[in-house]
Amino acid sequence: MSPIIFSALAVGFFGSAHCIGMCGPIAIALPVPNSGTFNFIAGRILYNIGRIFTYSFLGALFGLLGSRIVIAGFQQFITIFLGVIILLVVLTPFKYKAKVTQHRLVQKITIPIKSGIGELFKQGTIPSMFLIGVLNGFLPCGLVYIAIAGAIASGDAVSGMLYMTLFGLGTFPAMFAATIFGKFINLNIRRKLTKAVPVFAIVLAVLFILRGMALGIPYISPKISAQTVTQSEMECHPNHK
Repeated sequence: MSPIIFSALAVGFFGSAHCIGMCGPIAIALPVPNSGTFNFIAGRILYNIGRIFTYSFLGALFGLLGSRIVIAGFQQFITIFLGVIILLVVLTPFKYKAKVTQHRLVQKITIPIKSGIGELFKQGTIPSMFLIGVLNGFLPCGLVYIAIAGAIASGDAVSGMLYMTLFGLGTFPAMFAATIFGKFINLNIRRKLTKAVPVFAIVLAVLFILRGMALGIPYISPKISAQTVTQSEMECHPNHK
């Protein structure tokens, strides 16, 4: 398993403090089924599985995009570019990042999602918990965007899906705990938890940049071999004997 893929679990686990800070209100306010403790626990597990399902879907989608970049020969460039973008996002003051989430185009996407979550809250059923998680996964989240950058850098749809699945699993322990003990996590604690995220984002950004530079460092920055000829290229340029 490459460091890029392995980093997904670490980013999810250590960055889950950010999840508690941003998605905590939804996780903490999840409806409580009237069917006993088992369904209460099951509902919270399904909510988190729903989030991971969405992350996996996004990973496959953006991993596929990454595979097109690899075929085009821009793998090194895009890996360095993603690392730089992550650094810029981390260093950008919050007030400017807030303007992005408040942009009219972003609101057109998020308002229907939030409305759908609200309707599912009213149902309060076990299946609705899974669907709340699915929709939650599509809400704007800086940590998810960082993970998506990793999915693109992974180079193909399967690796991208694996990357985002591991990222989601990394967030599971903290987010599950938040759904159970959320009432003990106040706003000040959530704000303090989010301060740890930039550290892990910077580590991931540096890893991307080093990998793109292909310095010949085993596992961290290996040399990138020449691209293999695709089937379509072979068909366009047959080897005549």
